Amino acid sequence: QVQLVESGGGLVQPGGSLRLSCAASGSIFGGYVTAWYRQTPGTQRESVAFIDSGGITGYADSVKGRFSISRDNFKKMVFLQMNTVTPEDTAVYYCYLGRGDVNYWGKGTQVTVSS
Repeated sequence: QVQLVESGGGLVQPGGSLRLSCAASGSIFGGYVTAWYRQTPGTQRESVAFIDSGGITGYADSVKGRFSISRDNFKKMVFLQMNTVTPEDTAVYYCYLGRGDVNYWGKGTQVTVSS
């Protein structure tokens, strides 16, 4: 059984920074893709960034140059560094771990960008 627990969300002012963390428990991590998604009320969950076990990353166009994803395979953790945030980044952010038909999700952490 794998559990993903996000932390680090909260209220941040426009232009500010925030770092999200995701801790994975269970027997799997290495060899699986990890990612961050986000969702606002009434919209579909969208991909923000991903990183595979080899360190290859990808980002949504809306966050390129501002957000950075990283992972620590030894500690089984994934991070999302969010810089120069805007109100449009306000959402619940979810941690993801998966490979093929195997998918795990965290319960999410709220990020609110407001002055």
